[in-house]
Amino acid sequence: MFPAGLVIALHCSGAGAGQWRSLGELLGSEFPLAAPEHYGCDRSGSWSGTHAFSLADEAVRTIELIDRGMERIHLVGHSYGGGVALHVALMRPHRIASLSLYEPSAFHLLRQMGDRGRDGFAEIAAVARATGECILCGDHAAAAKLFVDYWGGRGAWATMRPSVQSDLIRWAPKAPLDFRALIEEPTAIEAYSQLRMPTLVIRGEHAPLPTGALAEELPSLMPCVRTSVIPGAGHMGPMTHVSAVNELIAAHIRTSAAADRVSESAQPASNVPDGDGLRANPIAATGRNYDMASRSVPSALAASGHGERQSDAGRDRADRYGSCNA
Repeated sequence: MFPAGLVIALHCSGAGAGQWRSLGELLGSEFPLAAPEHYGCDRSGSWSGTHAFSLADEAVRTIELIDRGMERIHLVGHSYGGGVALHVALMRPHRIASLSLYEPSAFHLLRQMGDRGRDGFAEIAAVARATGECILCGDHAAAAKLFVDYWGGRGAWATMRPSVQSDLIRWAPKAPLDFRALIEEPTAIEAYSQLRMPTLVIRGEHAPLPTGALAEELPSLMPCVRTSVIPGAGHMGPMTHVSAVNELIAAHIRTSAAADRVSESAQPASNVPDGDGLRANPIAATGRNYDMASRSVPSALAASGHGERQSDAGRDRADRYGSCNA
């Protein structure tokens, strides 16, 4: 039987399922948390290379997990994981009870936002181009450093231990695929009006231009959005401001679940599927690519980002944990 209240949380690029461990602990048994890992992580392996990579390819694991049950789920995503979450929500809108996004990297929307998105798109396109050029010439270390210092703030790479840097260097060839998938996603901006589930969009006070612009734009595209800003945080807020971010997400999930129960209780009994209509427990059949947030938080990118301050303890935590390859 599909576990009631399932939360599916999607991590950012270069991280892994353990990013959401603290959220899973906060939600407790009432809301079991599954965290499918993206291509490029050891659990999921490399992209097959059989065709041009897209968000649809990355979303397969999550959609497969949703389709194994009948219950509505709560979907969470950070950065690249937020871009994948939006794609999943568009593919399965009636199966999503709530959506929680921290600075989703839906870069394809920037090109459709006119003047509001022009500068942000130019900035992220330049980062994507520079990262790709590093990979093409074989300098994976330079690509990883560029990536980390952009999202985590200048100097973030230098704060990491060599073992963590090695993990991210190993992951780095996936970065251009993520950028391309986010930029070339074909979904039209008008499609997002179909997403009527309760949605929480969070951004850091010091969000970089591209994701900050997107976080501010989404409420005008989707009918049921509320927003929140984390003081002092940057793009890596889910790792540097763990409690503040997770408490917002947990509250949103609980409020949405309560509203969902009220709505379901008002439906005629004939509309409620019986036990025979429920599919096998998706968690029992997930295999190695699904992690119930039991690993350490992979805060490899959690350094002071875009004006974001971080304590010595927080920097040590960022260095101690690893990327998805740890």
